[in-house]
Amino acid sequence: MESPLAYFKDFFSNGITHSRRIQQKTESPFWVMVRKETGDHIRSWRFIVMLILIVLTFLSSLYVSLSNISKAVANIKDPDRIFIYLKLLTTSDGTMPTFHIFIGFLGPLLGIALGFDAVNAEQNNGTLIRLMAQPVYRDNLLLAKFCGALTLVSVLFLCLALLMLGGGMILTGILPEPVELFRITGFIVLSILYVSFWLSLSILLSVRFRNSATSALTAIGIWLFFTVFYRIIVNLVISAMLPSPDYLQPGDLAWYNDLFQSLRRLAPGQLYTDAATTMLMPSVRSLGPLTMEQMAGAVPSPLPFKESLMIVWPQVTGLLAATMVCFALTYYLFMRREIRT
Repeated sequence: MESPLAYFKDFFSNGITHSRRIQQKTESPFWVMVRKETGDHIRSWRFIVMLILIVLTFLSSLYVSLSNISKAVANIKDPDRIFIYLKLLTTSDGTMPTFHIFIGFLGPLLGIALGFDAVNAEQNNGTLIRLMAQPVYRDNLLLAKFCGALTLVSVLFLCLALLMLGGGMILTGILPEPVELFRITGFIVLSILYVSFWLSLSILLSVRFRNSATSALTAIGIWLFFTVFYRIIVNLVISAMLPSPDYLQPGDLAWYNDLFQSLRRLAPGQLYTDAATTMLMPSVRSLGPLTMEQMAGAVPSPLPFKESLMIVWPQVTGLLAATMVCFALTYYLFMRREIRT
């Protein structure tokens, strides 16, 4: 006769195995791939290196801001001096850029590092054809790779924001205002959207090029073009085609400045910088040049969060549209691609 302990052991083990089988049957393959992509990124050295760089720059900028926060708050001429937690993200003594400038520089590298070999590496390793042999749609594969990397980026920026809020409350003893929380949340969402554009672009290049090194170098070349060379090219083109601003009338000068700003905003980094500055500095009333009629009677005071959001809405929609265009091109190329070769 069998032991009762053996009977109950088999009973509970069979119950656990049965529940696991039910969970595996009911779980969507999409979320399985998302978890797999997230785990692969967490264990990869490139994400660890980018994580260390971003955390170090955040801590350095936060230290500089805390060292100069008393001077920033005591400046009577600054209408943003009452927003202490926003000052932690925008205050600098000139020796180090602020954190949103660092994100404008390191954010594209983070997106490129997470997506430049999303598809071509699997095809070169021979795992893509085995994955597509399963009951998995191609669009779910692309979405899983995008969502898995974007989940890590979202958690990273959220943790940095909570670290900043916690450090500020410990060192200053002041609770953040609700408007500051709204603006910091908007800044986090904007940073995630900015990184997602470069992530979708890098995934597009990983579908377009079979070699991972080629897709990585192409993505870095695009980033360098918009970061370094694009503004120089715009200045040269405008200087060659238009007369000198010194000889223009006030109306023509305003049109000249609008044209210059519009061409500069074709760069994703400029869109992010303008939107982040407006979110973190409530006193910013316009992203373009102001005329004397617009400045007459204006009182230097912080804008409500809703008004600042309306100012940056074109920049937000521009980044969102660019991300969707890159993802649509990725979907089109991947659906027409032969994965068996």
